[in-house]
This record gives sequence, structure tokens and C-alpha cells, in this order.
Amino acid sequence: MRTTSRRRRTVLALPALLGGTVLALAACSGIPEDAPNSEDAEATVTFRIWDDTVAAAYEESFEAFTEQHPEITVDVQVVAWEDYWDRLPEDLEAGTMADVFWTNTANFGAHADTGQMINLDEAIGGDHDAWTEPVADLYRRDCTQWGVPQLWESTALYYNTDLVEEAGVDPTSLRWDPTGAADTLVGAAQALTVDAEGSTADEPGFDAEDVVRFGFNAQHDAQAIWLSFLAENGGRFQDGSGRYTFATPPGEAAFGYVVDLIQTHQVAPAAEDTNNDPAFSRELFLREELALFQAGPSALAHLVDAGFDWDLAPKVEGPRGRISVVHGVAAVGNAHAADSEATIEVLRWLGSAQGQRPLGESGAGIPGVVEAQEAYVQYWAGQDVDVQVFLDAVEEGTTPAPLGPRASGGSNEISPVFQDMFAGRIEVPQALRQAQQAANEAIGD
Repeated sequence: MRTTSRRRRTVLALPALLGGTVLALAACSGIPEDAPNSEDAEATVTFRIWDDTVAAAYEESFEAFTEQHPEITVDVQVVAWEDYWDRLPEDLEAGTMADVFWTNTANFGAHADTGQMINLDEAIGGDHDAWTEPVADLYRRDCTQWGVPQLWESTALYYNTDLVEEAGVDPTSLRWDPTGAADTLVGAAQALTVDAEGSTADEPGFDAEDVVRFGFNAQHDAQAIWLSFLAENGGRFQDGSGRYTFATPPGEAAFGYVVDLIQTHQVAPAAEDTNNDPAFSRELFLREELALFQAGPSALAHLVDAGFDWDLAPKVEGPRGRISVVHGVAAVGNAHAADSEATIEVLRWLGSAQGQRPLGESGAGIPGVVEAQEAYVQYWAGQDVDVQVFLDAVEEGTTPAPLGPRASGGSNEISPVFQDMFAGRIEVPQALRQAQQAANEAIGD
């Protein structure tokens, strides 16, 4: 596979959230004017999301749905990300929430626990097309399925082909090892990090105060970086009850390795730049000031018109292999929907290959329905990008995004401490203990 700057078609980016760290895609609020409509419709099911670009793909999907179910109209509504999570509990309480709505892993648990969501095991059961199992599992709670997986992300390694060839780096076989015995990432990142005089980070005289190109995007980014490093070293972010458990020897070694890439080896951008700007490393990569960029498929839309050749490789391997963070958006049903039968029909459609195929065909993100994923692969093949590496990641090993009914509160406590840790202001063991204690107190543990 080879990617170039020849692509011009507009693409959609996957909205994703890991509380307090990265990637929330804001969208303009409003209701599309061209929603499917039928004069013969007997029921209107409302569907709320937070991204108006993805709404266009859903509109196409629901046109086909209404052809098969002329008695049901689906009204797609968009609420901007900035307002979405404040309005959600308010509208549920007031009885004005949409019949079907998007949610994420950090927020669905509380509403499932209070009986505000439709139990999908009872409503749909196993009568649906195959879903990507690690994504569907994110929305199982108390042995019950609450969410229909819609769009999801894993992680891969974007690399500048000319830069890695020049440095003699093979991006497909990079490995990190906190003991150093089998490590190849540090050496590769040093060979790719260059100062203003042309010296690399592994050469005498290298000036770390005047770097013009970094090797790797080590940073406070749970989705792309530290959650997978933690899992690949045998650590766990949370236990089965949602309690935080990362302040352990494997956790210290994993986080210490990532922090050292910034503070000791100086092959990654300064935390002061990346802590408050999730897009900083991506912009460096676009300017060819970063050679290796580990990220999810939502970066594709931003890199599609890059003026240089880049490619994709599997994410960096760790001591326990490659373990990718899987995060996804799900559609859930409002238990108090005005027409529960029509709402369940819409949920069935959203969990079908036919219902999700327009999502894949638009390049919006990887569909949760397995059969619909080929449409996504083919879309990007038309852009000269082979995205199979993202799909393959779930077969190698996965670790979940933050879970639990109070996960947002826990993340709010973790993030500022981690920012100080990545900036070198707090030693790793102390930071992990402090963050873990504060997060567990925040969730009432």
C-alpha cells in the first residue's frame, strides 16, 4: 500500500472520546432538513448524535429503512458535542430525550443502571448480523447488552516513508521493552530525531533544545499511547468492577518508558505542547516534523492530502505482543420511547449490515457490523490507503477504553496528574499512586 497526495475527496472523521485525554470531535448542532419523511408514516423515531457530518450517512441509511418500513420515519437530530453530555441527563429526566441516541463507554453505564435504556438482549437477542466482539463487549454491563456498536477505532502506526527509508528504520517490526533487552523503538526514534544542525539523537553533539524533527509521538494520549503500553506490559487500567488499578510495578515500568521517550531520550515532543493540544503531534507529522505517528483511523481524514508519501504499519509491539485500545460509539434505545416497537426496529436496522453500509461507504469510521466493514476498506482503497491494519488489530489483542458509570469523573482526576507526570513535574510512581487514589475516590470506591 502506498499513500500520496493525490486524494481530494472529502472524508469524515470518527468522533471518539477518552475522558480527559484526547479526541472529541465537536460538531455543529441542528437538525438536517432533508430527513426521510413519509406521508403514510405512523411513527416517528428520533435519533440523536453529536456529529453532523456522520448524519449525512445515517440519512442515506434511513432512506433505505423507510422504504422497507414505510410506517416509520426516522428523524436524525444533531446536538453539538459541547452540549451533548449536559443535555443527555436533563432530557432523560424531562422525558424529552431522543428515542435512540449515541453514547460512549464513559457515560452509558449510569443510565443503564437506572433503567433508562432498552435491554437489547430482551429486545433483539442474538438475532442480528455479526458485530465486532470487542466493541460490542464495551456496551455489556451486568451480563446485558445495552448498545449497538456503530463506529469504532483501534490503533496503527503512520510513518513517513522517505524518512524511515533514509534512517534505515523498519516501521513494521518496532518493539518497546522497558528492560531494554528486546527494545528497538528507542534506537529507531533516536535515528529519526534530528536537530537544526542535522545531528540525530543518537549522535554526539545532538542539541535537544533545537529539534526540527521528532521520532515518535509519546504523549498523554490514552487511546493511541499509554493504555496500550500499559496492557502490553501486563498492567490493567481498571478491574472488573471499574476500580482503577494502574499503580503497579507493570504500570510504573510502562508509563516510565513512555515518559522517558520525552524527558530522557528526547525523541518526542514536549508535554507542554501536547498536553493541551491533542492535534499537536498530528500537525507535526503533516509538516514532516514527526516521523512516526501512532494513532487511530480518525487521523486519516486529516492526512489524506498530505504533500508527502506516508503509509501504515501495525502499532508498536510490546512485551506481551500488540494490544490495541478499542473504543467505539454505540446506539442505545430510550426505555421511555413513545413507540417502543418502532424504536426497536430502528435499533435492529442500526445493527445490520445494510443499515451500517452507508457509514462504511462514506469513510466515516469502521462499522461495528462485520459485514459492513468491507465498504470502509473499499472506500479507503479508492484513496490509495490500505486500512486493513486497523481491522487486523482486534485479532491480535485488545484492551478496552475506560468503563463504568462514573468513568468520566475518574478521568477528570487522572488527567491533570498525568499531564504533570508527562511533563516531568511528578515522578512516575508518585503520579500513578496519586492519580489512582483520586480517581477511585471520585467514583466512590
